[in-house]
Amino acid sequence: MPKRKAAIAVGGVAALGAAALLLPDANASQGGHQASGAAGTAKTMKATGASNLAVQLQKSLGDAYAGAYYDSGRRQLVVNVVSGDDNVVAQAKDAGAVVRRVNHSTAELKAAARTLKSRATMPGTSWAIDPRTDKILVTADSTVTGSRWGTLQSTVRDLGSDMAVLKKSAGTFKTFVSGGDAIFSQVQGGNIRCSLGFNVTASDGSPAFLTAGHCGVAAKDWSDSQNGGPVATVDQATFPGNDFSLVKYNDPTTQAPSEVNIGGGRTVQINQAADATVGATVFRMGSTTGLHDGQVTGLDATVNFQSETNPNGVDTVTGLIQTNVCAEPGDSGGSLFTQDGSAVGLTSGGSGDCTNGGETFFQPVTAALQATGATLGQGGNGGGANDGNAGNAGNGAHATGGQAGAQSGAGGDGVGGGTDPNASAGNPAGNGSADDGSSLTETR
Repeated sequence: MPKRKAAIAVGGVAALGAAALLLPDANASQGGHQASGAAGTAKTMKATGASNLAVQLQKSLGDAYAGAYYDSGRRQLVVNVVSGDDNVVAQAKDAGAVVRRVNHSTAELKAAARTLKSRATMPGTSWAIDPRTDKILVTADSTVTGSRWGTLQSTVRDLGSDMAVLKKSAGTFKTFVSGGDAIFSQVQGGNIRCSLGFNVTASDGSPAFLTAGHCGVAAKDWSDSQNGGPVATVDQATFPGNDFSLVKYNDPTTQAPSEVNIGGGRTVQINQAADATVGATVFRMGSTTGLHDGQVTGLDATVNFQSETNPNGVDTVTGLIQTNVCAEPGDSGGSLFTQDGSAVGLTSGGSGDCTNGGETFFQPVTAALQATGATLGQGGNGGGANDGNAGNAGNGAHATGGQAGAQSGAGGDGVGGGTDPNASAGNPAGNGSADDGSSLTETR
């Protein structure tokens, strides 16, 4: 019997603008070169190269380091420093970064975040460090009104206008889990749907995938079709606090290629996990809305979701990546990745939709891998993190004009959404091909 190949296809509703931006430079080199002009010795580099440099400088600069962000227009890393030591500035410049002196250290910004935690932990609020403004960005959704809005305003005001800024979101913060297609589970009360994030190899060598923690907490067994039998079982799930799940395939011979399927038979190879950088362009695949792109707007974000089990409770998740990439119910757990094939995040939740926009938050992949002991790589064959044939990132998609569900590999089946009963004639699930891209629509 041929081995089962897990590969989730994303069909009809992918964004043309995102695909056009993504494909030409996919898997391109991260090598930088010296920039000329006012930037002096600053290097130009891709987002992943900037992320790696930021991690290095954070270690070498110590307390002088006050965050960093990627200037996508100039393709340069900007590093904030609070120390007046010229040697610190020279060290960062020699490494290829643009150096900017700021008022607030990382420690001061984190202290402000702790004040928010103690005084403003209520459903519908979030905060994240924005190194571009050297402030804490505080957001309230549409449910924060009356006395709660007054409490939040006074807390931010007490922190000072130079430390924190408050804005209102038109939407409502929620986790993006819903009934529908992609990966399914049957629970009391009906079906739920999430999106597969990245295939990995568990610490015991078995094939598995990462998805959102609130999906794994909601259901233990997951299927590749709405009424099908389980094909994977939750091994670890964390929510709230963090938001990730490790789900092991029931068939130990499952093959899990390391790629994001962006529709039309096109894939982006996933080569590594990387930390997010503010200002970097990122791409999200989800089972409801397909491919969308946007920018990282904040790091170390805290989001206070209304508890789904306690009407008066709060589900707080910390350490998230904040972006302006859109998402909708069913996209939970889907993959956030970069142009060059780096796995960055798992869709957690947010506000808005892909018509009106909004904020979306992601669980960092690096933290999920560290916590679970998993590695990006091919399950069943023991592939390493850079195997090149390992660790699929991709999700089923609701296809309004073509095909939805699973792209087949060896054995003719896969983990995905099955065929959408509302889709017009297109490719059925499991036939080994993805949507031809004719129904791609631009969203940005």
